[in-house]
Amino acid sequence: MQTIVRAFYEMIKVLVIFVLCTFLFYYVIKALHQEYEKLDRYDAPQGTAVKVFHQEDDSDLWDRLNIFFRLGE
Repeated sequence: MQTIVRAFYEMIKVLVIFVLCTFLFYYVIKALHQEYEKLDRYDAPQGTAVKVFHQEDDSDLWDRLNIFFRLGE
């Protein structure tokens, strides 16, 4: 009988620790989400940022199709 009570006590300790760690993890993730939610991803770049994408208007459709079929993309 004593071993059953001891095993039940150990299971309760593990369950309590698991629940506490789960709540801690949840609230840390929630705080991180709120912190990063405030940042605006579409702000103008600061410093020496370079525009990465530049579309060339002088290429015609056939050249683009040729490159598409050659590269297989």
